[in-house]
Amino acid sequence: MSSLLLNSIVDDSGIPRLPVDTETIKYNDWSIQYTKSHILKSICTNENKCKLAEADCCELCFYNYSLELPSLPDMVFPRNSLTLTHSSGAVLEFNAMEALKRVVNGKLDIKVACAEEWKETRPAECTEVKTKPFDWTFSTDYQGSPNDKIKIELTDLKIDITKLMKREAIIFYQDITLFEDELHDNGIAVCSVKIRVMPSGFFILLRYFLRVDNVMVKIVDTRFHLEAGLKYILKEFTFREAKVDELKHLPPSLLINPSELEKHVPMKTQTREKLTFCE
Repeated sequence: MSSLLLNSIVDDSGIPRLPVDTETIKYNDWSIQYTKSHILKSICTNENKCKLAEADCCELCFYNYSLELPSLPDMVFPRNSLTLTHSSGAVLEFNAMEALKRVVNGKLDIKVACAEEWKETRPAECTEVKTKPFDWTFSTDYQGSPNDKIKIELTDLKIDITKLMKREAIIFYQDITLFEDELHDNGIAVCSVKIRVMPSGFFILLRYFLRVDNVMVKIVDTRFHLEAGLKYILKEFTFREAKVDELKHLPPSLLINPSELEKHVPMKTQTREKLTFCE
């Protein structure tokens, strides 16, 4: 059973905002909701007079104040989210703000050739190579936002991929982008979350994918699998990274497809956890 809402929000001034797409479904004892809306505006709507504690603080200033990063990704989706709520009070949420909070505000040792247009936009920072004074790839190890009703512990249990490969009806599916940046035409960085709900359970893939053209790729995945009838969710976190030189034997088309590329990128880190939501 699901409810679907697609409407325009009208602010206090009576001006309609862009539509918000949201849907909620009931799955056993879970309520699963996604929300999709517009990207974050690039200018302050209050003529740069916003203050964080004030009710009329615009979304852009709220993000800038909260994150304190020198720059934000080209496309941030502040209202995009996926929220799973259990009848016990357990909540697991995914949103852009929390993902960006995991970006390291410090120097990044990745250098790329400096394009002419890049020199024009940031001439003081460009010489023969370009190094930004913070993690300009917006790399994040965000693994979702569970509330305190979920008990988290390390486990040796693994997500059974063979069960996920079985053909069955898809009750619900969504692919939600949290943020994206084209790295000044030098690649792409994108953070997204996908959910698939089947009669046997649900599966979530939270992924950060980075490709710096002719330099490196990075795939940071967090997978969640609930089997119907169980009182816990299995979670697997993996971090993969490789230089493009290590992947030069692959066809170029593979470098833009993280789902296929993942099989060829060495794993650097892996952890498994058990999320118990009802004791």
